[in-house]
Amino acid sequence: MKNILVTGASGFIAKHLLPELYKKNYKVKKITRKDGNIQDAITWKKLPKYDVVIHLSGRTFVPDSWKNPSEFIDTNVNGVIQALNYCKKNNSKLIYISSYLYGNAQKIPISERERVKVTNPYTLSKKLAEDVCECYYKNFGVNILILRPFNVFGPNQKEHFLIPSIMKQILLSKKITVNDLNPKRDFVYIKDLVDAIIKTINLKKKFEIFNIASGKSYSVREVIKIIQEVKDMKLKIKSSKKKRKDEIMDTKANITKSRKILNWKPKWTFKKGIEDIYESN
Repeated sequence: MKNILVTGASGFIAKHLLPELYKKNYKVKKITRKDGNIQDAITWKKLPKYDVVIHLSGRTFVPDSWKNPSEFIDTNVNGVIQALNYCKKNNSKLIYISSYLYGNAQKIPISERERVKVTNPYTLSKKLAEDVCECYYKNFGVNILILRPFNVFGPNQKEHFLIPSIMKQILLSKKITVNDLNPKRDFVYIKDLVDAIIKTINLKKKFEIFNIASGKSYSVREVIKIIQEVKDMKLKIKSSKKKRKDEIMDTKANITKSRKILNWKPKWTFKKGIEDIYESN
């Protein structure tokens, strides 16, 4: 049985991943900020050898990346470099959780062959981190698998993300206020992402990139409609019609590669995921 090192162990994804790893009897070492800065080589030098590193640590909220671009690049790129140095030294496998990197794609559904587009400092940091991963694979033979989750949602997600924001408004307000009702997103439920991560642990591939998504997309208007249906609510919806800089209008994924090579497919529909969030709270 492989032993696994998980960075960012106090974050949203890790809180759902760790219980599943324990259920499968993996030996797990959690790394949080209390254990040191993952951008610092000293933090990694203190660690014994682990077979697999699941790298979840990093800065994630896109609007904040416009305020502190250098901090996002420093955290998300240098953290990966240190993880790769550790993997190189210990002959460990790296599972890197990247992000949606396709901007306004030319072809929908979007496959992994679609050209990567930098639309904000956050996606820049993720692209650079992926480039470093590829460099370490090609030049040092580090075994690396990259997952590109589209819009992840699930219980206990921070309230500044769309779905928990809408849920909070339904609970506390007499109306729902959003910026723009038209952008569409491919939402993947956290339990499906966890399933994909676990499937990569024993995958015998040296370097692959996988889209992790539902293969369906919903507009903000449709998201609100489904959440209200689940709660049997009919609150008024107000849009400020404020568009974000370089807004991406649709992110529907092609997940054929994940189905064939990773032997993974989403089990949770969007509505079923929303119901599960309410049942979990």
